[in-house]
Amino acid sequence: MKITRFQRAAVTVVAAVALPLALTSCSSDDGKDTKSESSSAAEDTAAPEDTADDAAGDSADAPFGPACASVPKTGPGSFDGMGQAPVATAASNNPELSTLVAAVKKAGLVDTLNTAENITVFAPTNDAFAKIPKADLDAVLADKAMLTKILTYHVVGEKLAKKQLESGTYDTLQKTTLTTAGSGDEYKVNDSASVVCGDVPTANATVHIIDTVLMPK
Repeated sequence: MKITRFQRAAVTVVAAVALPLALTSCSSDDGKDTKSESSSAAEDTAAPEDTADDAAGDSADAPFGPACASVPKTGPGSFDGMGQAPVATAASNNPELSTLVAAVKKAGLVDTLNTAENITVFAPTNDAFAKIPKADLDAVLADKAMLTKILTYHVVGEKLAKKQLESGTYDTLQKTTLTTAGSGDEYKVNDSASVVCGDVPTANATVHIIDTVLMPK
């Protein structure tokens, strides 16, 4: 059968129309695949960030030590309550630290402690102060310079977590050093004071409650 010139022209026109339509269809399908792949990649990328956040949350140290059992479960004096307040205010909410709080007020150190950032306070309990003969304690409380010297010796200018208490020497706000040593849940400061409740959180400090008042060298 002989194909005429008009038939050849018709075939050419049909091919010219069909080719762009085919290309458009392929382009549309590819676009859908690309969009789907991009969405999937975005979801895969988000997962590690969530995992990192969870890991950071799990890494926080919990309070430890025998005296932690006496801390209220709720209210301003609880661990959660103390964690919302700066350190001097937080200590005032703990009845076991009332003598320390009174001493801090006498020395005029409330604002100093509350406005400091990222510090550690080794906080003697009321029983720790009771170990000092009353006449000597009264004399110290009446001497602002001596009282300030003793209290600032209990403050380190960085946050010390449980792991850092195992073996270390740290500068105090009193411009001398103190030492820590121990393991597990048992730690000593200067070989004289025991940590009875450690890693207590406050808004600006870590508190380690101790059973003996530290004396500067």
